[in-house]
Formats: sequence, structure tokens, C-alpha cells
Amino acid sequence: MSVNQVSVFLENKAGTLNKLTEVLATNNVNIRALSLAETSEFGIVRMLVNDVFEATNILKENNFVATLTPVLVYAIEDKAGYLNNLLKSFSAADVNIEYMYAFAGRERAYMIFRVNDTKQAEALLNRNGLKSLTQEEISAV
Repeated sequence: MSVNQVSVFLENKAGTLNKLTEVLATNNVNIRALSLAETSEFGIVRMLVNDVFEATNILKENNFVATLTPVLVYAIEDKAGYLNNLLKSFSAADVNIEYMYAFAGRERAYMIFRVNDTKQAEALLNRNGLKSLTQEEISAV
């Protein structure tokens, strides 16, 4: 099951990221995971948040360009080599990972995957005995 990630395009200059986090903090939107990719002119912030609808509306009201992207979020074992073995499975199934990032929980690591074939990736992850997280569960981790 996919969840919605909030992606925000930012100008690459000092203070812009702080403006984004300030808008979210002021409106009690909790960032659960974050990835920042940049070029010389702009950056893309990818986030999992506790309230996707609220975050997207607030950002748009404050003149941020925000979009929603479906991603897979799975709990994996937090031990050396586990991710490597999982990625071998993706390679063997010819599933391309466009990008990924992670966040840590108390007992598990949580991987966020954007892939070229969501259904195939979900089947592969489920065959490996992994559990997907729902939008609601992300807030509770």
C-alpha cells in the first residue's frame, strides 16, 4: 500500500528551508522523514508528515510549490546487511528504485521507496515478510 509523500520545490538560497519548516511548525505539522536533494538553482524536499492534507494546503497558501507523490514505506530489520539483501531482491526482479530514504524507529528502520513498478515492488516486499506502513501508522512510529 502506498502513502503520500509531500514534495516541495525550493529556491536554493539561505533561509528558504527554514521558511518551509517554520510554516509547518507554526501549523503543528510534524515531519516524520525528510530528504533534501539539490542543484545549483533549486532543491526538492521530500517529506512524510503526520497530516498530508493539512501540510499541502498550508504550503500552497504560503506560496510553496507542493505536490503529492505515492511512495512505499516498509519496516525492515535494523541490522547490517539487511538492506543490501533486500536491494538484491529488487535487482533480481528488475525493479528500479528511483530514490529512497529512511527514518529510524525504536526497534526497526523504515525505508521509503519510489520505484518504477509499485505493484511488483509491493509483491516482492510482502514475499520477504515485510509490513507496509499506512499514513496513520507513520504518525505513530
